[in-house]
Amino acid sequence: MTVRFTRRQALATCAVGAIPALARVAGAATYPERPVKLLVGSPPGGPSDFLARLFADAVGPALGGTFVIDNKPGASGTLAADAVAKSAPDGHTLLVSGPASISVAPHLMPRLGYDPAADLAPISMLGAGAFAFVVHPSLPVKSVAELIAYAKAKPGAVSFGSGGNGSSGHLCTELFSLLAGIKMLHVPYKGDGQAVLDLIGGQIQLMFTAPNVAMSHVKAGKLRLLAVTTRERVASMPDVPSVHESGLKDFEYLGWIITFAPANTPRPVIEALALAWGKARNAPAVRRKLDDLAMVAPDRLVSGEPLLQFLKAETARLGKVVRDAGIKTE
Repeated sequence: MTVRFTRRQALATCAVGAIPALARVAGAATYPERPVKLLVGSPPGGPSDFLARLFADAVGPALGGTFVIDNKPGASGTLAADAVAKSAPDGHTLLVSGPASISVAPHLMPRLGYDPAADLAPISMLGAGAFAFVVHPSLPVKSVAELIAYAKAKPGAVSFGSGGNGSSGHLCTELFSLLAGIKMLHVPYKGDGQAVLDLIGGQIQLMFTAPNVAMSHVKAGKLRLLAVTTRERVASMPDVPSVHESGLKDFEYLGWIITFAPANTPRPVIEALALAWGKARNAPAVRRKLDDLAMVAPDRLVSGEPLLQFLKAETARLGKVVRDAGIKTE
């Protein structure tokens, strides 16, 4: 499947600073007319679910409506994405997704029932940031270098979990393995939350996952934090090195969560939503939580043409990881 993020979508997600009021754009004066469903392609507890709930609490009141979370896990998030792509384009059914169903699925599923570029219009990037690289305390390693040496000595013996085949955690770990020259065993789950529970129980040995999923367990001593995946250290975790500075040069992986509407959703509705999410992002309570989780989206990428170009680049980059790692559908 060829994935092209178009200029038409850029116009639908352009800057909306000139809009005088959130829902009083021409053609969107009555939006929303009923509760808005935010479909999340993973179970409760994962990063997409967390950000969907965080923003829904702010966006709903701003638009004078109610935003309801609808968790629809399965098939690496593609069930939720497919449902939104085929829903009525009126702004009342939206998708909150990471890369799995947008930038990865087209490379893994040749018979995917939707085209992310043609059928879904990005509205706003809700968050983007580092993954936490965590291991079970029984694994005899305390640094990235020690982990790489251990895995090289025991090829295929170290197991890692992810939120599903083709999920962000899966792709991040495969990229790490490719650059490190190691081979590990992938154990896919239906969401990061379930994978972390098995990691705590020792059924698997390591994960790359969102900080909000892992950090409470790290603080409780149930998991060991080795590094973060952004090139620089994270401000909220200044003592934790990056994978890059730990010896695996040029490694970087940015986890992102974006909200989408069906592609033919009227532009005024998209604009009202984009403005509402922009205001929510800067609300002090939301900003504090994003800062704490190191999930503040770069201002240059939150909407419009820059967001579309970012998605195009991510689709190409992650497609290369899929090919180089030989990832297949399961």
